[in-house]
Amino acid sequence: MWRFFRVLAAFAGLLWLLPAGAADRPNIVWLSAEDIGPHLGCYGDAEARTPRLDRLAAEGTRFARAYTTAGVCAPSRSAIITGMYQTSLGTQHMRGKASLPVHIGPFTVALRAAGYYCTNNSKTDYQFDAPAGTWDESSNRAHWKNRPEPDQPFFAVFNYTGCHESGIENEEKYRSVTEGIAPIDRAAAAKTLPPYYPDTPVTREDWGRYYDVIAALDRWAGEHLAGLEEAGLADDTIVIFWSDHGAGLPRAKRWLYESGTRVPLIVRIPERFRAAGQGAPGSVDERLVSLMDLGPTALRLAGLDAPGHVQGQAFLGAGIPAPRAYIHGARDRMDERYDIIRMVRDAKYRYIRNYEPFKPYYQYMNTPEKGATMREIRRAQAEGDAAPAVALFLADRKPFEELYDVENDPHELRNLAEDPAHREALERLRRAHLDWVAETRDTGLIPEPLLVAEAEAAGSAWAVLNGPDGAARMERIRDAASLALAGAGARERLVGLLADPDPAVRYWAATGLGNLGAAAAGAGAALRPILEDPAPVVRVAAARAFARMGEPEAALPVLVAVVDGGAQWERLHAAIVLDEMEEDALPALDAMRRNKAYREEMVAQGKYTVRVLNRALNELLGTNETVD
Repeated sequence: MWRFFRVLAAFAGLLWLLPAGAADRPNIVWLSAEDIGPHLGCYGDAEARTPRLDRLAAEGTRFARAYTTAGVCAPSRSAIITGMYQTSLGTQHMRGKASLPVHIGPFTVALRAAGYYCTNNSKTDYQFDAPAGTWDESSNRAHWKNRPEPDQPFFAVFNYTGCHESGIENEEKYRSVTEGIAPIDRAAAAKTLPPYYPDTPVTREDWGRYYDVIAALDRWAGEHLAGLEEAGLADDTIVIFWSDHGAGLPRAKRWLYESGTRVPLIVRIPERFRAAGQGAPGSVDERLVSLMDLGPTALRLAGLDAPGHVQGQAFLGAGIPAPRAYIHGARDRMDERYDIIRMVRDAKYRYIRNYEPFKPYYQYMNTPEKGATMREIRRAQAEGDAAPAVALFLADRKPFEELYDVENDPHELRNLAEDPAHREALERLRRAHLDWVAETRDTGLIPEPLLVAEAEAAGSAWAVLNGPDGAARMERIRDAASLALAGAGARERLVGLLADPDPAVRYWAATGLGNLGAAAAGAGAALRPILEDPAPVVRVAAARAFARMGEPEAALPVLVAVVDGGAQWERLHAAIVLDEMEEDALPALDAMRRNKAYREEMVAQGKYTVRVLNRALNELLGTNETVD
């Protein structure tokens, strides 16, 4: 059909009816990886064994400052496929499921409408169901070779799963992935071991495995590049290689530091498709690039414009906008644990705001705790022999602001937030963050139980903050969340917000009072009615506040009632507070035990409440039971 349409158009002298450049448009191939940072030879890593990707960089452009919008796969991939921040769409919570408004969807729909054959092999993980028309084929058999007409342009995605964190942690998978790959010398790999890991044989083995699975990735990438050569398509095809976030190890994956968000990005553009000054072989591009920009860039390279609602921007092709001044990132619920964190990165500094600073860096989560490096960190913690850079992230709480000079402190170990010499950078990046929250309508500042309920009523999470009053509401929620971090001087203002008509504002007011602990004791009279708030998650926040004020007897009835009868994410919030209460939660043992058992309605994400309660019971009873 594609060939017929072109022939008919040519015969009728109507080639102008085809999309721009349809007679000679590039094919585009994405080679995507999981869980790796820029630990490649072409990025200056002398220990890496990546000759094929290094060659790709020598034939194209290596982007030195490419970043993801999240330190974990699904929220990051949601942003990549839509060109929208996950926090704008409500796709920020790991293993959540959002609905998209009808005008927002995968950018591949526009490519297909323009005549491209679009395939995905095969990971999606978008946190929403891909609408009809997203792909011509999405499966482990999908391939550009399957297009019905040999001259139809194609957009093909291939994803490599072997370098996922499970490829390091799982012995069987590691052996399978690296079959035929000579293991890197562990002492050589250790030359690049980050200082926030204990330098022991255990961590050296994990770090060596990380390099091994990257070598396997390089082999896989080479096979795809060779396939284009053999088909005679290398000079017709733009190749883009990227990873969905940083290394699949602690303090990298799931985090918003350089280790979790900086990724390799290599683009090879055949000469005839290069816009002026772009794509020269062996070039290095220092612009700040967000992987959210990949979709708009693919559209631009195909001669198409991205829809107006898209937040990403093209960084290649004709007529591209000015480079980004900032990269933004977000961390929200990671499996069974909440930790609302936001990040802004410019060319020199990284600013991080911890909206839940009372939580430790390393909350206990089932999946990462299985890894050998995490177990080694826990061993160092228990034995008290952690080196300073390791101990830094074993603190039981975080500062509410972090600022790092990444140029001079690449591992981000020296927090400059209170250093007067860096006051200008702190204030500038803080303002950039607060403006971004308002401009992008950050749904992550609405607690998940409220967001899920409101999204169901509004039709999508995006619609929750994009109605007539959305901008004003976003600012009120943002300011309440910021006030919750402001310390004892904000107590009376937080008390005043307990009467706000918006449950999200009341949630942050109660959370802020809970953050004060004993210093909020005088607010008990105003807080007590909130234990009966119409919104269960607000009741849970108030219960937490009483627990931290030294009144667990006021908190426990509310928490037990919610963990027994609340909706999925309400129950998770209550379980987390019970876990945080430690011995004060002992009177709730029966409720914790009965809710630890799977129930009929506890499908998929319901297991997260079980994980938290299992951890709490193990700590209280000295047991070592495991759950999925």
